[in-house]
Amino acid sequence: METTPQPDDRKAILSALADPQRLRIVDALALSDRSPSELSHALDLPSNLLAHHVGVLVEAGAVVRRRSEGDGRRSYLALAWDQPLVAATVAHGDAIGACRVVFVCTANSARSQFAASLFARQSDLPVASAGTAPAPVINPHAIAELARHGLAPLSPVPTALASELRTGDLVVTVCDNAREAIDGHTRLHWSVPDPARASAGGSQDDDSTTAFAEAFAQIEPRVQRLAAALTNGS
Repeated sequence: METTPQPDDRKAILSALADPQRLRIVDALALSDRSPSELSHALDLPSNLLAHHVGVLVEAGAVVRRRSEGDGRRSYLALAWDQPLVAATVAHGDAIGACRVVFVCTANSARSQFAASLFARQSDLPVASAGTAPAPVINPHAIAELARHGLAPLSPVPTALASELRTGDLVVTVCDNAREAIDGHTRLHWSVPDPARASAGGSQDDDSTTAFAEAFAQIEPRVQRLAAALTNGS
């Protein structure tokens, strides 16, 4: 859910974004979450200088740092998409050509289903979703969350990634475990917490509803940005 920044929040974010190097970092995170080492390599910034600028952006609330749900030694940096000033500041960048987009998570039961359904509503490019270890069924809380937004899964059951990949696919992982399982095939990554895992500790349906709604809210602005950046590469 989008939040309205208070005056002090706006001042902190605007101050953080005023530095050219920090703007480069924000732009580099526009389409994909990245690990600090990936970001350092992409921007040709020494790790100590990158750490300083990232620290300022995190403190201001413009960037979020998340520990991987897979390999706990890794962390990922993402834009704070719930901050309107951050989303409005990101440069559109160069267009990316793709024949088809495939969103991937572990079970293909929630996050990748969210992303594929949202993308299909916003783009004419072919889209699919898949899992590295697909579940037997799509999570009912995910189906309910999609329905709440007037959407439905694009396929009736989860699909295995191995049977789904084609030449020319743009692979977008929305799960840290999937990202790390198919490291060599990933083009873009969104580090979105597993809503099933987040709600596992609670016994109330409200806990699950909140977790799945939060996952959907994290994916929606990323899909909007991706759909605007893609061109048909066929």
